Amino acid sequence: MNLPYSLQNELGKVADSAPPPVHLWHPERVYPIDMLINDRGDWIYEGSQITRARLIRLFARVLRRTNDEYYLVTPVEACRIVVEDVPFVGVALVQEGQGAGQKLTITTNVGDQVTIGASNPLRFEVKEEVPLPYVLIRDGLWAKLNRNTYYQLMNLLIEDVDSAQWLIWSAGKAFTVPV
Repeated sequence: MNLPYSLQNELGKVADSAPPPVHLWHPERVYPIDMLINDRGDWIYEGSQITRARLIRLFARVLRRTNDEYYLVTPVEACRIVVEDVPFVGVALVQEGQGAGQKLTITTNVGDQVTIGASNPLRFEVKEEVPLPYVLIRDGLWAKLNRNTYYQLMNLLIEDVDSAQWLIWSAGKAFTVPV
C-alpha cells in the first residue's frame, strides 16, 4: 500500500492504547486520498480491500468526522476519505442483566467497545421499512449493527404498555424502536 509518506510516518507514532486526541489536531495540509469505507465496513484503498486488521485499527484510531466529512488526521496533515454510511460495524453484543436494568455492550469491527447509554446512544434509521440500529462510538463516529447483532438486539425489545412503544433499555436509558 502506497500511502503518502508523511501519513505513514505519523501513523507509525500512534500508540496502540486509547485513541489519540485527533480533535485537538488542526493540520494545515488537507487533501483527499482514494480511500473508502463501504456500507459493510470494508476499508478500501485505491480499489483494493485492506485486509490487515492491525492497519484498519490504526486508521480507525485517527479517524475524525467534521461536518459530515471524514478524515484520517495526524498533527501535520488530514486526508479526506469517503464513508458510504458509517465507519464502523457493531459485530458483537453482550447483555448484562435484564429488562430496564440491563447493560448492553457493543464491540465493533475495529475492536472498540462501548456500553449503549447516555454517552453512547442508540438511534434508528428506517430503511425499506426496517429500523436499522446505530450506536455512537466516539466523537460523531457511529457503528451500524451487523445482522447477527441486530437480531440479538431486537430480541431484547420491551413493550411499554403505557405509551404503546417498543423500547430497548441499556444503562438506565430507554431507546424507542420505530416498529
